[in-house]
Amino acid sequence: MTAVITVAPTGPIASRADNPTLPVTPEEIADAVAEAHDLGAAVAHLHLRGPDERPTTDPDIIRRAMDLIAERCDILIQLSTGVGLGVPLSERARLVELRPEMATLNVCSMTFGRAEFSNPLPDVERLAGRMLELGVKPELEIYDTGHLDVCLRLRDAGLLADPLQFSVVLGVPGGMAATPENLLLMASRIPSDANWQVIAIGKANLQLTAMGLALGGNARAGLEDALHISKGVLADGNAPLVRRAVQLAEGLGRPAAGPAQAREILALPAVV
Repeated sequence: MTAVITVAPTGPIASRADNPTLPVTPEEIADAVAEAHDLGAAVAHLHLRGPDERPTTDPDIIRRAMDLIAERCDILIQLSTGVGLGVPLSERARLVELRPEMATLNVCSMTFGRAEFSNPLPDVERLAGRMLELGVKPELEIYDTGHLDVCLRLRDAGLLADPLQFSVVLGVPGGMAATPENLLLMASRIPSDANWQVIAIGKANLQLTAMGLALGGNARAGLEDALHISKGVLADGNAPLVRRAVQLAEGLGRPAAGPAQAREILALPAVV
């Protein structure tokens, strides 16, 4: 069974002060994604930054990054509608109008570190409906058990189409802790026909990525989730983290799926 590897090159929180190799411009992000694609990543999970290097919803910046990536490779583009803490959902939701193949959908409000991540259910329902209209596949980011239950209710209401795609996010203060026990619990509750990956933040990244792959899930790698390649050693860009995830998958007998395979696994239309 193949594994779908996602690269998350930038994220909304880390800065170059945390890791000088963090890509922040559309050109840098496109270069990082193309390199990850060549290493085996099939999906690119994108956060974009403005000239001040803060998270942005500027459609011109986002479209430029999407176009640059498409010029370099056929990787599946997944825009984050999480964008950054403090950005209203009404503004974040507009990103799906750019019609990426996939976009994230965060279904619950929560404490996120020392901030609030606001996702009111009526707005989530409207966004889910719009994504369905546009044919944008939701990647459902769930930080706790109740988030999974909300996703299943949205599916039952006809706002999400099977097969569902989940990201089980562990290690964010305010969400579930990054422990093997929590990953096992979440994996046991996800519908058998759904696709899923684990996103383990920080020092548990390697252990839980390997565990998720062993359980049949997919994997995400990149500087959004882990700034270090080993204890005390900063990753030299996204490539070492993606390479490690691909090697983990291959070591478990799960070669990395190419973009065409990933589109089939995730039930996306083939790219002509």
